[in-house]
Amino acid sequence: MRQILFFLLFLAVALPLQAQQITCSPQDRQAFEDKIIEIDELLQENLGQTLVAVGKTFLGTPYVAKTLEIGEVETLVVNLQGLDCTTYVENALAFSRMLKEQETSFDDYVKTLETIRYKNGQLDGYASRLHYFSEWIANNGTKGLLTDITSQIGGVEITKDINFMSTHRELYPFLKDDTNFKKIQASENYLNNQPICILPQDKIAANEHLIHSGDIIALTTSINGLDITHTGLASRESDGRIHLLHASSSGEVKVSELPLVDYLKKVKKNTGIMVARPLR
Repeated sequence: MRQILFFLLFLAVALPLQAQQITCSPQDRQAFEDKIIEIDELLQENLGQTLVAVGKTFLGTPYVAKTLEIGEVETLVVNLQGLDCTTYVENALAFSRMLKEQETSFDDYVKTLETIRYKNGQLDGYASRLHYFSEWIANNGTKGLLTDITSQIGGVEITKDINFMSTHRELYPFLKDDTNFKKIQASENYLNNQPICILPQDKIAANEHLIHSGDIIALTTSINGLDITHTGLASRESDGRIHLLHASSSGEVKVSELPLVDYLKKVKKNTGIMVARPLR
């Protein structure tokens, strides 16, 4: 019911963005202005610490699934009132980078968000969105925004067929379009020719000390065709342990009650994590 009400209330307005469009309600435009004021003094010397500080300003924000699946054509969706796990990480990273660069305008924000969310930083239709999170990590690494440190902290390479979207076409309305479908298949083929490095679940405890606050944590899975099921931010809490700061599907943005190691043991079909470190 909450999702239905949300979309009924979501009055989209379109603005130009390099011949594309953004979708943003007046409430979200105001939420952006409020967020800029809220984070004004949160800049830390370390970008990871800044990311956690900014990320915690979203605590309590409702979890809302599929917030980017709007309309019949791909637009850059601005939604700060309801977040899923990926849009939470994207927004925390976008506002943190803006804070570092002393940027405060809405134009700066949408450009930063576009850079993070889309292949090579440019919105060019549905298939240009970084749907698979392992590709999200790799592509944002190419942009110089982060680096995949999984191999440096005990990770091992695996091979796995990534094809969940093309083999579950009925779950993705945009894939009714054959052009979109073929482009997604091409992305999957690319991923299937790249090794994925993961830190297995049974090795995380021994390497937890190598994970820093602000690292991006992606949960790997044994589900056929899928690389990642969930993502969030590493946060070293008062107990000295790494916890997961994330948009939880159980309801809202929060810090996991259990340390990451113990939290993952309760996640069905979890095999481990990928870890990416934001770059200054």
